[in-house]
Amino acid sequence: MSAATPNPLRAGTRIQKSADPCAVVVFGATGDLTARKLVPALYNLSRLRLLPAGFSVVGFARRDWDDVQFRALMKEAVQEYSREPLVEELWDSFARGLHYVSGTFDDDAAYARLGERLKKQDEAHGARGNRLFYLATPPDSYEVIAEGLGKNNLARPAATSGWTRLVVEKPYGRDLASARQLDEHIGQVFRERQIYRIDHYLGKETVQNILVFRFGNGIFEPIWNRRYVDNVQVSVGETVGVEGRGGYYEHAGALRDMVQNHLLQVLALVAMEPVASVSGDAVRDEKAKVFQAIVPVENVALETVRAQYASGAIVGQTVSGYRDEEGVDPRSVTETYAALRLHIENWRWADVPFYLRTGKRLPKRATEVAITFKTPPLQLFRQLGGGDDPTPNLLVLRIQPDEGISLRFGAKVPGTRSDVRPVNMDFRYGTSFGTDPPEAYERLLLDAIIGDSTLFTRWDSVEAAWSLLSPVIDAWGNGERPLEFYEAGSWGPDGARDLMEGDGREWHRM
Repeated sequence: MSAATPNPLRAGTRIQKSADPCAVVVFGATGDLTARKLVPALYNLSRLRLLPAGFSVVGFARRDWDDVQFRALMKEAVQEYSREPLVEELWDSFARGLHYVSGTFDDDAAYARLGERLKKQDEAHGARGNRLFYLATPPDSYEVIAEGLGKNNLARPAATSGWTRLVVEKPYGRDLASARQLDEHIGQVFRERQIYRIDHYLGKETVQNILVFRFGNGIFEPIWNRRYVDNVQVSVGETVGVEGRGGYYEHAGALRDMVQNHLLQVLALVAMEPVASVSGDAVRDEKAKVFQAIVPVENVALETVRAQYASGAIVGQTVSGYRDEEGVDPRSVTETYAALRLHIENWRWADVPFYLRTGKRLPKRATEVAITFKTPPLQLFRQLGGGDDPTPNLLVLRIQPDEGISLRFGAKVPGTRSDVRPVNMDFRYGTSFGTDPPEAYERLLLDAIIGDSTLFTRWDSVEAAWSLLSPVIDAWGNGERPLEFYEAGSWGPDGARDLMEGDGREWHRM
């Protein structure tokens, strides 16, 4: 189906949003994030006519580029990374709004040049002082940039009717103390309502669909509780290693890199209470309540797992161990695999364990939520000669790849016996709607431009997540949970299996 032909299956699936004319300022405009994600996402939003007529982009970085160079390099990036092919006439229109300012993040003169450029763009594009500042930089530059914007009077709207917003990439701190320090510094310049802490997982279609699935259907929410649910698993598997980012990963690790943000945010959407509306604060209020109800991990040795991949094989190809990666200490104790058992102490989820796991160099790239339901109280068909214990009903929300939802239930095998076997009902976005879902950054950038904060993380949730995990990080540093090793291409360490088997359960095979 061509881009010009509307798909009737998508009719009415989304309320069209309108965006004010604005300028998006990307700090770190020469980096990978800008080339791989941000500019391709903005190009696709422009292609879909979701950006306002008065829209422009200003790249800000140290390299001595000009507008022409910036446009040429961003064109190459869109040609390589865009989910849709570049169309010359559409690109030409989009590229006229791309500009570049050279300077270091601590140079007041560079911020003055940025301010002058923004004034000119306000006049040329009618942006009325609306500005979205995007920090696509290493985290150690966040405070410097916020201070520079404040000192040079760029953090407040240039017009009484305008707005300014700040988008901050993860990681938001390394632990509770550093996160609080960062928030204090940024808070001296920007108000909380101006700060958009981005987690690209929350822009994925299946993550967004968790709320629709739960609260937009009458049959699931009544069984979404401790009476019917046995356990919930949130899993992220990656086949890749550190991909040349050993220096960064040595200071992060799986717990900081994935669990503190991605996995806990997904957990909150699965566990939160119903909302009266899907506006930003209504959803974020309920997510914050989930974080507040999570029981602190008291026995780190029994309720957590930390491990690191050794050499092995992925899809028949031999790969080195983590300690042999470039930029990694040969004696490193940084975890590339983390698993936790958490409990939520509220009326809905008391006694239901939530298992989280993430690992690199696993056999499959997949992100999913697996909800296992309790078995029927009376094993009727086993009594009638139907064979083994019934397989529990299982609901799987596939976040990536092959976004979709599957439901496993028991069905009678044809024949004279009463044998019951599990079967699956499967929904896939691409098959059902005739198109691939948009990139997460497309949705999140558009929401930030519009001012919809629903899918962005509020400070109280960030603080609660670090409050939960910082003691685990400290305990690991003190050796309370020894580091294990697992072969690349396996499903993780023995400790992860033992974590589940000790509860009489097992990990769902992704």
